[in-house]
Amino acid sequence: MQPLVRRTWAPRGQTPILRHRARRHRKLSVIGALSISPQRRRLGWYLAFHPDLSVRQHQILNCLKALRRHLRGPIIVIWDRLNAHRGKDVKAYQRAHPWLHIEYLPAYAPELNPNEYGWSYLKCNPLANYCPADVEDLQVTVQAAADPVRTHHPLLRSFVEATKLPIRWHLK
Repeated sequence: MQPLVRRTWAPRGQTPILRHRARRHRKLSVIGALSISPQRRRLGWYLAFHPDLSVRQHQILNCLKALRRHLRGPIIVIWDRLNAHRGKDVKAYQRAHPWLHIEYLPAYAPELNPNEYGWSYLKCNPLANYCPADVEDLQVTVQAAADPVRTHHPLLRSFVEATKLPIRWHLK
């Protein structure tokens, strides 16, 4: 809920002042999935918002089910080592669905996660210096800021390429 303060332009002598409530106990959790489809030569960024919730196995399973409705064929998920990603319910779901294959990134390697580059882009660009009034306002604004990014293929590709992962591109 606190703004990421960035340098900005302002008329001389009129320093911008960011007003926010420092002690807020509400939060917005977001699950993100960046998809690479070599068959259709497309990239996609899927986001699921969870106001006032921490991401647990239930939210992960709902996200996987929603992702399956959008993507056909086998799905390879590359995850960081969040506890919710490695829980017994998620593992049982994986065993029950042969189309789902899960790989894990090394521990403490956010530089290998393309979603981290997406979050960084949003925070440092369209959401820089933004002070939300409440969690609902934050969700609406994040969704509005993310919508153009979700279909901007060169930008999404840059998130993947920044990871330096050995991904063979079939995209032109």
